[in-house]
Amino acid sequence: MAKRDFYEVLGLKKNASDDEIKKAYRKLAMKYHPDRNPDDKKSEDKFKEAKEAYEVLGDPQKRSSYDRFGHDWSSQQGFSSSQGMNSGFADAFGDIFGEIFGGSASGGGDRSRFRGSDLKYNLDITLEQAASGFTTDINVPGWDTCKECKGSKSKPGSSTKKCSTCNGKGSLRIQQGFFSIQQTCHVCHGSGEEIPNPCATCNGVGKVSVNKTLQVSIPVGIDDGMRIRLNGNGEPGVNGGQSGDLYVEVHIKKHKIFQRDSDNLHCELTIPFTTAALGGSIQVPTLNGKAEIVIPEGTQSGKTFRLKGKGMRSMRGGYNGDLYCHVTVETPVNLTEPQKNFLRDFEKTLKDSGDRHSPKSKSWTDRLKEFFSSFN
Repeated sequence: MAKRDFYEVLGLKKNASDDEIKKAYRKLAMKYHPDRNPDDKKSEDKFKEAKEAYEVLGDPQKRSSYDRFGHDWSSQQGFSSSQGMNSGFADAFGDIFGEIFGGSASGGGDRSRFRGSDLKYNLDITLEQAASGFTTDINVPGWDTCKECKGSKSKPGSSTKKCSTCNGKGSLRIQQGFFSIQQTCHVCHGSGEEIPNPCATCNGVGKVSVNKTLQVSIPVGIDDGMRIRLNGNGEPGVNGGQSGDLYVEVHIKKHKIFQRDSDNLHCELTIPFTTAALGGSIQVPTLNGKAEIVIPEGTQSGKTFRLKGKGMRSMRGGYNGDLYCHVTVETPVNLTEPQKNFLRDFEKTLKDSGDRHSPKSKSWTDRLKEFFSSFN
């Protein structure tokens, strides 16, 4: 099969800049790297093809020859196809090594630096606290410089020495077939140092675990499951790497009265049978005190009253949600015999008055008659 044009392989035009060539190669190497696509021959071939294209186009002298002679560039100029293979390619691959495997493993003798892990802290709050917002202190595990060795990692009076395995670089270059990669030194774990006499207090880490007190501001209207990020308060980085972040995840406790739906609140409003029939007024709770609802005569179960602006304050703007009160009419229980007789007399007066007192019952009865008539 004819070899594809190197610019086509990288998806570039012939006037592409050096930076564009490097970015295009990095993208393809990330996508088709063998470690990301085990036992995938097609991906392996694409990776090799991209590597070969970058080896040429990533070198200004080779690129100039390729632009003049195409794939015959090496024979025209006396280049060997493997010349400089592990230099320019390894440098570019070292740049993407951290993106593929995590962390940073740059060449040139720099020690490997790795970002610390993010941490999560679960914070339980009440609905009232979420509605008003507040500031609180939390205690989380953290790290502080060891006072015994003052962060040197070594026993006082002794010192560290350069790692003999990586010669103090913190990383090792490993040849794998036609390409090479950098890998964190397995002896010094990227620090570039060996510690013959580690500090007994911190076990050669240079840091000791402590409990940190951090202040967290909970914004007004925060919802269940939302997270607040405290930058740099996660696990510390390795060899001077950036510390991770601490995410405070908010969980709102179940409320005895209200159920939340975004910025709106809902509650069940139980009213007496007599109030539903005769009407009246009733006090209902809100997050800011009490409110009064006027109950009209003949209110049925399922009726919903809306109290505008009595819900949660929105985080996305300066407005409040609403409070929805859902009516449940309570049926009297444990009646005395005189009370039962009173209701029987009352029921008789309703029946004597026809259907005008029970429109829903009449509608239901009519639908039942219509349904059963379909079987006759």
